[in-house]
Amino acid sequence: MTGFGKATVNCEGKTIVVEIRTLNSKQLDLNTRISPLLREKENEIRSLVTKELERGKIDVCIYVEKTNNPVVAIDESLVKAYFEKLTELSKYINNPVDTDIFAQILRLPDVVATPKDEVSENLWNNVYEGIKTACDAVNCFRKEEGSALADDFFSRIQLISNMIDDITPFENNRIVELKKRMVEGLDNMPVKYDPNRLEQELIFYLEKLDITEEKVRLHKHCDYFMETLKENNAGKKLGFIIQEIGREINTIGSKANDFNIQQIVVLMKDEAEKMKEQLANIL
Repeated sequence: MTGFGKATVNCEGKTIVVEIRTLNSKQLDLNTRISPLLREKENEIRSLVTKELERGKIDVCIYVEKTNNPVVAIDESLVKAYFEKLTELSKYINNPVDTDIFAQILRLPDVVATPKDEVSENLWNNVYEGIKTACDAVNCFRKEEGSALADDFFSRIQLISNMIDDITPFENNRIVELKKRMVEGLDNMPVKYDPNRLEQELIFYLEKLDITEEKVRLHKHCDYFMETLKENNAGKKLGFIIQEIGREINTIGSKANDFNIQQIVVLMKDEAEKMKEQLANIL
């Protein structure tokens, strides 16, 4: 599910900004852009985000802004040693000291050094809480979207449940029309038929076309779907239920043998497919 979360941490003269964006995805697809300062903590960051957000296409961006003045260290004794040595060398080769010698010395190894920042336990604890705060914000977005989807699912599953009852009038007429067509067809044949045998064959045929059990199961699946919709983290469970709903709808369609019933089946399939697509993204 989609979402966005941001948190800012101020600690030890640094401002650390955490931004997390998520998009719909059936699996976990986690991408990170982390400041070099926190690179050593990448595995822990990934573990935390996976635990909090579970799945989706997730982009995590963590960057650091220093708020204090940077510290630069110059090895004065080394500068002096370089200067004395270069001055002595210039006299030896009978060449006056270059006025740019000081700039040259600053480029020599180990003269200028910027202390490497280390992640203290206090800094990491603050960043850790910042990541959790950003994840909480993402989940708030997800809950709002999930609430809207839940209302949509409820209305669609209720519509399917109502359409099951809409089949009944056409189901009763189907039996009458089927018997009428069979009798008319036999009456047009040059041979006589046994009415009792016709009734037996008709009953046998209608048993194969009976959709009472499918309608009962479909009603139960719809009720179970609405009950499960109230549970937390029921995305996969709802996905299994909608698969069962689709199977029952398909069976009703294969047994329908009636244009009106087939039309209702098509409408039910359409509603079920719309829900199936959305459920692929629900946690």
